[in-house]
Amino acid sequence: MSPTTIFAPASTPAEAIAGLSFLVLGVTATIFVVVCGLLVYTLVRFRRTTDEGDEPPQVYGSNQVELAWTVVPMLIVVVLFLATARVITRVQRADRPDNAIAVVAIGHQFWWEYRYPGLDVVTANELHVPVSDPEHPTPTFITLLSADTDHSFWVPRLAGKTDLIPNQINSTWLEPTETGLFLGQCAQYCGTQHAKMLIRVYVDARSAFDRWITEQRRPSQTDDSVSSGRRIFQTTSCINCHTIAGTAANGRVGPDLTHLMSRETIASGVVENTPENLRRWIRNPDDIKPGARMPPMNLTARELDAVTAYLASLR
Repeated sequence: MSPTTIFAPASTPAEAIAGLSFLVLGVTATIFVVVCGLLVYTLVRFRRTTDEGDEPPQVYGSNQVELAWTVVPMLIVVVLFLATARVITRVQRADRPDNAIAVVAIGHQFWWEYRYPGLDVVTANELHVPVSDPEHPTPTFITLLSADTDHSFWVPRLAGKTDLIPNQINSTWLEPTETGLFLGQCAQYCGTQHAKMLIRVYVDARSAFDRWITEQRRPSQTDDSVSSGRRIFQTTSCINCHTIAGTAANGRVGPDLTHLMSRETIASGVVENTPENLRRWIRNPDDIKPGARMPPMNLTARELDAVTAYLASLR
């Protein structure tokens, strides 16, 4: 099964969309079978024979047939319209309970920023949400903003596609029914690395989600062994783009790095978050993600090792 299929929904809005998809596919498949069946019947029943007789009777119009091919398609369109309107209304006008998790997702070229306003947490590229208990639903409502151009948030197994438009506030919501990792994609072309602007949503058990929130609130723990890397980081242009809580780095252009090593991937899900890949990324991001907005830092090998060690300590 594809990790991005719409036919294995694991969230309430995705289930509504999948149900509508099955209805549309069922109706269109029925139309296809009926039309093909009539075509085959006509080809067989009225095929040319070796005994060519007189010209068959000519029929010039039929009120019954014309009424049928007018009324039946209209009824089909009305049914599909009403079903679609019902799902759109259900998804876009969902009630927001008091215990809902609030997230602000900001699309950048070419990565995702996630802010939890009520929980005082900021992270990047990997969204964590709690699984929803059917007896006590805990949906996650996501406000969608763009920092530059058009993007689109789409995790097929959790929710429908919703665009991020500059200077406009859109929203979507998730109500996952099972834990696990769910993959998505920016579904609106946004530049050279659009295809590598991936989405990773981790649906955690409530206790695991609460533990993750607690860990993200803590300041990063580093020691004197990485002091040289910390000094290099804080005296270069890194601090103009990135934030590390408790330091002079307070940039908003690039991802927040306070708990960088708590993430499984870097470069918006393109490669695993290992010291080796981190070093490659710092040395020249274009090696991993051609067209990335982060410039090569032009550090010496010694400086590169020191900065990598410092960033690898941020947990």
